[in-house]
Amino acid sequence: MKYQIDRSLQDLPGGRQVMGGSPLKIFTLTSGGQRMLQRLRAGEDLGRNVLIDRLELGGAIHPTPTTGPYSRDDVTVVVPAYGAVRIADFGPRLIVVDDASPAGRPTVPAHATVLRRETNGGPGAARMTGLAAVTTPLVAFVDVDVTVDEGWLEGLLPHFADERVALVAPRVRASPGSSVFATFEQVRSPLDLGDEPASVRARTRVSYVPSAAIVVRVDALGSIGGFDEALRTGEDVDMVWRLVRGGYIARYEPSIVVHHDVRQDLRAWLTQRSGYGQSAGPLARRHPGALAPLGVSGWSAAVWALIGLGQPVAAVAVAAGTAVALTKKLPNLPRKTALNLVRFGHLGAGKQIASAITRTWWPVAVVAALFSKRARRILLVSAVVPALLDWRSERPALHPVRYLALRLLDDGSYGFGVWKGAWLARTAEPLVPDLTSWPRPSRFERRSSAQ
Repeated sequence: MKYQIDRSLQDLPGGRQVMGGSPLKIFTLTSGGQRMLQRLRAGEDLGRNVLIDRLELGGAIHPTPTTGPYSRDDVTVVVPAYGAVRIADFGPRLIVVDDASPAGRPTVPAHATVLRRETNGGPGAARMTGLAAVTTPLVAFVDVDVTVDEGWLEGLLPHFADERVALVAPRVRASPGSSVFATFEQVRSPLDLGDEPASVRARTRVSYVPSAAIVVRVDALGSIGGFDEALRTGEDVDMVWRLVRGGYIARYEPSIVVHHDVRQDLRAWLTQRSGYGQSAGPLARRHPGALAPLGVSGWSAAVWALIGLGQPVAAVAVAAGTAVALTKKLPNLPRKTALNLVRFGHLGAGKQIASAITRTWWPVAVVAALFSKRARRILLVSAVVPALLDWRSERPALHPVRYLALRLLDDGSYGFGVWKGAWLARTAEPLVPDLTSWPRPSRFERRSSAQ
């Protein structure tokens, strides 16, 4: 197996330690481990060992297999459908599940098997109906509004050469279009998880993958009970996290790209976003700590709280103190590296805090802004500055004011859904931050290791 080195991985002075992955970790290497890392960087074909497993599971390296034991003939494609929709030809083994459409039936390729549910159960239930009819070792779930290219399966299947891999997902990009929503989602789609490969785990760089298009081992899916049919949204995230908790690996492979249609009117677009947010409540019940709206160092939170209170000198003092504390915690860490970690850590935390204010906590922020000039200033800066910085970086074909408006609507509708889902699930989990001082594990990591 050959591996791609994650862009976060960097050598620390002395040659005995490297730092990288997600969440960020420091790996201590033996002399043999140093040689092994050199061979990995040289692109050599290597077998699995303890170090490679640690680096891979830590997100510091990513396998790049080219062959595997499975072909397209080993995959059945299951498509949940509702209403008079047209199903593309996703392959010779195709099962379409009509989820009790009240009027109009899906139009399917002639060779497809059509199963009809008598009661509407949502996409998770429909996928389970299709899964019951699958006889191949692998199943691909594809949504009706997804377009795939020829060879998309062949690009994902080599990952299953590793028997630990239970799920592989491609990159899901927004379908090109002329609407403002399609243009916006070219750079800010909730389904597009970026161009870097990853091992999918909660609270990492790629914490979930959508079921718009995924390939899964049938036996692994059966071992965890499949999709939770009680969930109307978030059932895909729940399923992935249960697979990982069960000891399996889920891989994100962005070299393979599929396209997902974008909602074309404002109401449907906002409803979709609100639905995504609403899933946070029931997911938090099932996976405590995984849905925290903010996961930063408590010291970073203190720095930005002081800035928000108009105390920049105190904020600088706290930031300097964190650099000193980090060098004491990690004495082998060079001072320059420690300073860079602290600097980028605080800046990244500021962006996360601004996002939490405008995305999840905006109802509280708006109420506070009604009574406080300082709160109004914080809300305005949180809403405008990160959005304009992202606009300058991404350069979407949208006027910055229009981009800002769409981003605020996106965040606002998602946040509304989070509060609604938290209320219905009777949990505050999706609203509570997780503040931990790196390199200590986060609250979620501590909970996970205790299970």
